Amino acid sequence: MPSTYTFWDLHCAIQDAFGWNNSHLHQFKFKDKATNTEMIFGIPTEDDFDLDIPTIPGWKHKISKYLNPLYPKIEYVYDFGDNWEHIIKLEDVIPAEKGVIYPRCIKGKRNSPPDDCGGAWGYLELLEVLNDPKHEEHESTKEWVESIKGGPFDPETFNPDAVTFIDPMKRFKECFR
Repeated sequence: MPSTYTFWDLHCAIQDAFGWNNSHLHQFKFKDKATNTEMIFGIPTEDDFDLDIPTIPGWKHKISKYLNPLYPKIEYVYDFGDNWEHIIKLEDVIPAEKGVIYPRCIKGKRNSPPDDCGGAWGYLELLEVLNDPKHEEHESTKEWVESIKGGPFDPETFNPDAVTFIDPMKRFKECFR
């Protein structure tokens, strides 16, 4: 992804890569090693006033200032109810290739869990139901997952070429009209 991306842009790219629908709050947690200061980037809410660390608008800050060779990791949390926790790791900084559209997905492992499946524990339960054709909820769960994923769901399959990225500014305007 481009170094000009903001935390909002990175959030949108993650949503697209996972095939999630951006229907929950998110945050990026950054800890400055030099000052031991913690920062949270995301969507500020009224509840932030009760927190020790207020949420900073993610669309106002470029990720390259916080995710770089000096600070190669940052935590991303999506859907505070399901609590999907991710470590975003910078692997390399390379020059952009002429004619290539960014961001782009170059590899991955396994299919992503469907949005709203109950977090890591809910996803494990969902897989158990899908793997047991005799389970009383097998058919309804299979139909639900297929409706969300847009077709048959194989948790072991991932195709990076199938990832489509939506313009983060378009998504921003849809979310904050």
